[in-house]
Amino acid sequence: MQVDPNVTAARGSSPAAAPGPLLPGDALPGQLPERRLALTFDAFDAHHHTLWLRYAHTQVGGRAAAERVVDATCARLLEHWPHVLTQESVARYAWAVLKEEVAQWLEAHGREPALVGTAAFRAAIRKLLRPGARDRFAVLQGEIGLYAAIARLPERQYDAIVLRHVLRVPDETVAEYLGVELATVRSQVRHARRRLARELDLPETENETEEE
Repeated sequence: MQVDPNVTAARGSSPAAAPGPLLPGDALPGQLPERRLALTFDAFDAHHHTLWLRYAHTQVGGRAAAERVVDATCARLLEHWPHVLTQESVARYAWAVLKEEVAQWLEAHGREPALVGTAAFRAAIRKLLRPGARDRFAVLQGEIGLYAAIARLPERQYDAIVLRHVLRVPDETVAEYLGVELATVRSQVRHARRRLARELDLPETENETEEE
């Protein structure tokens, strides 16, 4: 996966983003009472935690390791939560932190992303290879070839494919995590599918459906 330096947050720093708008009378994030900040984070975490775990599992290959990665992500977010709240997209910022924690875990353990060995990926393969499928992915001959091609995608296209096709996340949620418009998500997926087709020497069709 090619890393986009404009997307991934460095430890101790933040992705470049303009402060989000505040309503008249709102307290600045740094002025919020500590308990209110904790409750705000708890609500945010409850909304996203399961998907974070699912994504981490596709990368590190085990539930316990995924939990450690997500715990580290939550600890970083909570430690700097007043600053996080000033970001234009909190979900995108959190996604960048999660991905950095995944990358650090993989580097520390000398591992590559474990996507190909996960149940979610195998389920996606079974669907993509189902008999009579209209999608051109149906001609793929195995997990390894598809994963290798996906791993070579640019970072945003990789994220869009993994979230949409492997984790079955709605386009609206993908847009929220990547911090882009809905149309951009669909464009990223379309370009990724075309790139995969070229790399795997598959014919492209003009009217190929984007739906599963």
